[in-house]
Amino acid sequence: MMTARFNRPLLALALAPLAMLAACDSAEEATDGSVEGDPVEAVAAPEGQSWSQIVAPTDQGGFLMGNPDAPIKFVEYGALSCSHCADFAKTAGEELRSEYVDSGRVSFELRLVPLSSMDLPAALLVQCSAPEATIALADQFWENQGTFFQAAQQAGQGAFEQVNALPPEQRMVAMGELFGMTDFFASRGISRDQANACLADVDKAQSFVETAATYEVTSTPTLEINGTRLTGAPTWEELEPALQRAGAR
Repeated sequence: MMTARFNRPLLALALAPLAMLAACDSAEEATDGSVEGDPVEAVAAPEGQSWSQIVAPTDQGGFLMGNPDAPIKFVEYGALSCSHCADFAKTAGEELRSEYVDSGRVSFELRLVPLSSMDLPAALLVQCSAPEATIALADQFWENQGTFFQAAQQAGQGAFEQVNALPPEQRMVAMGELFGMTDFFASRGISRDQANACLADVDKAQSFVETAATYEVTSTPTLEINGTRLTGAPTWEELEPALQRAGAR
């Protein structure tokens, strides 16, 4: 398990060794299902829309999908470099949206955190488009996560050291190229100029790191229902009953 390095200023943020890039928590301990609630009624989405199509930024630095007034609020603290987060997105995403978010009973908020050198440029890029695209872009990043690990392995540690020596406003731009992220997002509607502008935004990067520090998350994925954090890193098979016990039934 890898602990998050949130308390460092951006200018001193070290690039993680290649061997640590995929580190995140494993699902060794399941949720204890401590969140309980009465059944709640479904809530219709605005006409012509489904709740899963509605995504907006939150005051906590995340992106909320669904009914903002949903009585059951599910939050994921995730790192884009985390393989377990990628697995969770693959196994939980579709059913979470169709069965729970679209019912209006449950909202889903994604709060990104940095665990490794991949996370900061990736987070800047998934937030580089319209807010409503952020969660979809994060899911696409997780789906293709292996290609970014492969690019890092091919580049080698020497390339990371060279990038880390660059001025802050150039560092993330170079990281985007090194990981192949710039081309990846260009094929998803974020032009290279737009991507490079987002990556060069040192103030936004610093704000992201500082906001993540307030979450007090040490491993990913960390999951939360109505403010109660679940123990371990539950799989979808373990999380779905917890949502139902909370009232999504």
